Amino acid sequence: MAGLLDGLLVVALEQAVAAPLCSCRLADAGARVIKIERPDGDFARFYDHAAKGESSYFAWLNRGKESIVLDIKNDADKALLGRMIACADVFIQNLAPGAAARAGFDPAALCARQPRLIVCSISGYGETGPYRDMKAYDLLIQAETGLASITGPPEAPGRVGVSVSDIAAGLAAHAAILEALYARERSGHGAALEISLFQATAEWMAVPLIHHDAGRAPRREGLRHPSIAPYGAFVAADDKAIVIAIQNEREWARFCEAILGDAGLARDLRFADNPSRVANRAALDALVAAAFARETRDALGRRLKAADIAFGNLNSVADFAHHPALRRLKTPTAGGAVDVPLPPGRTAAALANRAVPRLDEYGAALRREFA
Repeated sequence: MAGLLDGLLVVALEQAVAAPLCSCRLADAGARVIKIERPDGDFARFYDHAAKGESSYFAWLNRGKESIVLDIKNDADKALLGRMIACADVFIQNLAPGAAARAGFDPAALCARQPRLIVCSISGYGETGPYRDMKAYDLLIQAETGLASITGPPEAPGRVGVSVSDIAAGLAAHAAILEALYARERSGHGAALEISLFQATAEWMAVPLIHHDAGRAPRREGLRHPSIAPYGAFVAADDKAIVIAIQNEREWARFCEAILGDAGLARDLRFADNPSRVANRAALDALVAAAFARETRDALGRRLKAADIAFGNLNSVADFAHHPALRRLKTPTAGGAVDVPLPPGRTAAALANRAVPRLDEYGAALRREFA
């Protein structure tokens, strides 16, 4: 699938995470992506130095792109960007709302001049509305959408440990662009797309919102599922935790007999169905905890697997780094090759040798090409 977008030109006036993730997915599929950076560079280049001296975020999200530095307040650079966009199939930008239009790259005007162009604008809260001009970094969106309020242990709200709002928006933008490209094949017309971090995260909050509207606002449960039981982490005899997930009554009956050693628990009125188990979670969790505390995690894992019970080890990042299911991709950077997780649906061979560009690495060549 790596070459499906061969021949497409994407111009990305981008920074941080959401837009670079979107354009990285397009580059992985074969599109040519020209990354426009401000004179001091995409600020994500300088988040950290964990990737062989490079930023971990930047190394993850910018392989296979061509970097050029442009100052769009400079007339010559502005004209150069205009010539690039005139040749493009897709233009992605995540400047502050209204900034692209003020710079002379209004999405509606671009689409009017180039009917086949697909413009995707990524922002925090959208191009209109009362929150239009609010700063919108990932943690702020997690807080505003209520995601932080249902994340973490009961004692306090927590941040999801990765930039989920940025990631949600980047993947939503990628999907929307692909749909627009498909539609263009039928109609001959492009589209002006708007994706916001807030709305992308809000869509993920559908179930908590429905529970709230029904009068049962979700609570923070840590590593327990708020509406399914038993579903959570329990500590084995060797102090290692294992997560179990009972999704239906057949699985519950097997769990009682094969793991808890008491088939009659499946008929106990306190635990006879999932709503009853949730209502009596404290008593249920105590029974499971006592049973799990008698065996090591490996021994429990073997028995759970034999009984066809859903489970997973509560791993550290160190455990994850050596996980047998983890597939990695070596990404060349100026400091050396960096291992990142292989994107789903791709092969390492198809994405081999897609380097992360140095700042303005392609500047001279692109200025000649689009002179």
